Amino acid sequence: MVSAGSRLALPWRILVVATAAVLVWLFLGALLGRDYDRPTHAVGAVLTTAVVVPLVVVARRALDRRPWAGLGLPSLRAGWRRLVFGMACWLVPAAAGFALCLGVGWVEISVRTSVGDVLRVAALLVVLVFLKEALPEELIFRGYLQHNLATRLPAGQAVLGQAVLFTVFGFLVGAARSVDRLALFFVFALLLGAFRAATGDIWAGIGLHVAFQTVAQLFGDVGAVFDVVGADVLGVVAMGAIPFSVSWLVLRHHYRDHLSWRALAPDPVRRSG
Repeated sequence: MVSAGSRLALPWRILVVATAAVLVWLFLGALLGRDYDRPTHAVGAVLTTAVVVPLVVVARRALDRRPWAGLGLPSLRAGWRRLVFGMACWLVPAAAGFALCLGVGWVEISVRTSVGDVLRVAALLVVLVFLKEALPEELIFRGYLQHNLATRLPAGQAVLGQAVLFTVFGFLVGAARSVDRLALFFVFALLLGAFRAATGDIWAGIGLHVAFQTVAQLFGDVGAVFDVVGADVLGVVAMGAIPFSVSWLVLRHHYRDHLSWRALAPDPVRRSG
């Protein structure tokens, strides 16, 4: 049995992995360039997962000296219900938000292409979002970083800590440089962290992350299949305020017996031999 004293101190483990995450995203961004096209998006998605998963495996073994299970990524067979739950928590209220925005005339949406093309792009974006954002970001921030924080800090403080780290990450990699984007990153990370704390793993957060990012990209420049008038209102109301608020309320209701903001996460020691 490896003693806790033989591994790197917690602040250094957090710093090493958070810094590595920033460097990975900056490197891949520089490698692939800033001009968007679908093949580059696909290559970037595959490379991101291909780099991040081994990075977390190495960090867990070499820095933490703890088993993989603590990171909260069981098999899809064990986690698919929570994956679907996370997706539904965002998609259902977002659909109501879209209906509200369209119904009162705040937003106008027109299709640039055929319905079949829209469906093909949507299906592709689900896969690309899973590989490029949802899986790697949840594994690093809600999996590795939040879990490590939660072994020393109450769950609520761990959620807050990873949200700060995620927001700083967004700023450093260039994804969140404005006040509204920084606020989005922070609130989104708080919600994802709450899902992690309540459900015990990151599958629900992956589902919510996939749903949000896929729809945001589908109705934006990445998808390039819709023309949207009033995109700012759509983003704030239908993709932000309504689904984020409802997701939080559903989580509190559904997992009310599992949410303990003062609890510490277990920190099992990996057995050797």
